[in-house]
Amino acid sequence: MALDLLHYMSERHPKSSRERKLPGPVITISREYGCPANEVARKLVDAINNKAYIKGDRVNWKWVSKEILFESAKKLELAPQYIEYVFNREEKSVIDDIIASHKNRYYKSDRRIRNTIGRVIRKIAEAGQVVIVGRGGVAIAKDIPASLHVHLEAPLEWRALRGSEKHNITVDEARKCAVQVDRKRKEFRESFQGKNSDYTRFDATFNCMTLAIDEIVSILIKMAEIRKLI
Repeated sequence: MALDLLHYMSERHPKSSRERKLPGPVITISREYGCPANEVARKLVDAINNKAYIKGDRVNWKWVSKEILFESAKKLELAPQYIEYVFNREEKSVIDDIIASHKNRYYKSDRRIRNTIGRVIRKIAEAGQVVIVGRGGVAIAKDIPASLHVHLEAPLEWRALRGSEKHNITVDEARKCAVQVDRKRKEFRESFQGKNSDYTRFDATFNCMTLAIDEIVSILIKMAEIRKLI
């Protein structure tokens, strides 16, 4: 992806010589497997920008997810596929690590990749007017006062049915995939803030089986207004 995300975010908020902008506002959305986080993020950003347009405010919120992978890879001078395993919490053996470090002059350690991802997410969050989907956003941006952190969940069977339909696999396969993906996402968040850290608790959790996307977005708009994020 050609988008220079960090440059784009910084250009939207040029720093005044008299006033330093406070970090944020930022909304993070984490989700269990099968929950429609991207759809919620897209509709939320559209709703925020439309609301601002009607009021005559000049804001331009956007939502990011995969862009973080591409921006991190760009910083590391690597192709995105060479760092995606860190997002997916896939382990390399010590032998694999040693071989890779000797074979590839562009080799980067897991720690360096993870630290770069963290810095990219933090800079995007601090630039503000952004909804971050997944990628451990809650762990990295939780301390920003102008922030809201959301988790989407639903019963496992409901999510397995959705996954089965979307990916054309059996419900049993989707169920196993859901358990595995949920575990990896939790581990990825914990890789930034430590295992079982209360720091990664969410401000609000929504049941996607009983709440429609538009209902979730309407509630989030209200919460963002109350917190003076919009």
